[in-house]
Amino acid sequence: MNDSIQDTIIDDFSLMEEWDDKYAYIIELGKKIPGLAEEFKLDAHLIRGCQSKVWMVSRLEGRQVFFEADSDAIIVKGLISLLLKTYSGRTPDEIIQVEPYFIEKIGMRQHLSMTRSNGLSSMVKNMKLHALAYKSKLDSLSN
Repeated sequence: MNDSIQDTIIDDFSLMEEWDDKYAYIIELGKKIPGLAEEFKLDAHLIRGCQSKVWMVSRLEGRQVFFEADSDAIIVKGLISLLLKTYSGRTPDEIIQVEPYFIEKIGMRQHLSMTRSNGLSSMVKNMKLHALAYKSKLDSLSN
């Protein structure tokens, strides 16, 4: 399934040849996302499997799911920014169906440590679990 948001991310990264430039770009993206309010930085919102602390919350507005997240590591905030661009504002079905192919296409997987790569997978899994919960809620409301 092609996805214009991910294709734009891939295009943005294709403009940079060196990984140092790509890391700098990821860090810049991380600096631009609004931090999560302290009231949400609770153990209940921590994503397990991440080397750094990552908190994620979501809300359903109409039929769309919106995510907010934060981390204590700036590079991880940049990765979060890319996932928020990919998944926030979509329907639960879209979130469940869309795989983050941009990670492979920009060469991210090979340039992350094993623990960071596992953390990235944990973040995606968490977003999909939120979407499944909202899908179930929406389905029960329509029955």
